[in-house]
Amino acid sequence: MVNDPELSGKYLGTITKDFVVVADTIKEASYAIRKRGFSDFPIFPICRIEQVIGQLLVYRRDMKMEWNFYASFLDEFVQRKLVEDVEAFRQAYRDPDEFCCLFVIDVDFTRFVFLPYPED
Repeated sequence: MVNDPELSGKYLGTITKDFVVVADTIKEASYAIRKRGFSDFPIFPICRIEQVIGQLLVYRRDMKMEWNFYASFLDEFVQRKLVEDVEAFRQAYRDPDEFCCLFVIDVDFTRFVFLPYPED
């Protein structure tokens, strides 16, 4: 579970552009998920169309972006059988105060990606 080199050319530009716009909102949601005891492993699915994983956090058209951002956490991914090796996932997971765990969903590409939050 590492950043895939395929991501850089095809997706990273559009994802990063939108991520910068919503990074503060996502960071706050990540903190709230952890603080309220839902999970120590927040995950933010992103998709260009509507999908069923998590709760819609930022609708792309409201912000004139390409990607919708959703909020979820590890337990939902385990229940949906999207993560089978929980221990491997936990070991690969990065510090949620510094990195956002995105789950990129697109027609030809579905991967976990860890992006650092922008510096203040």
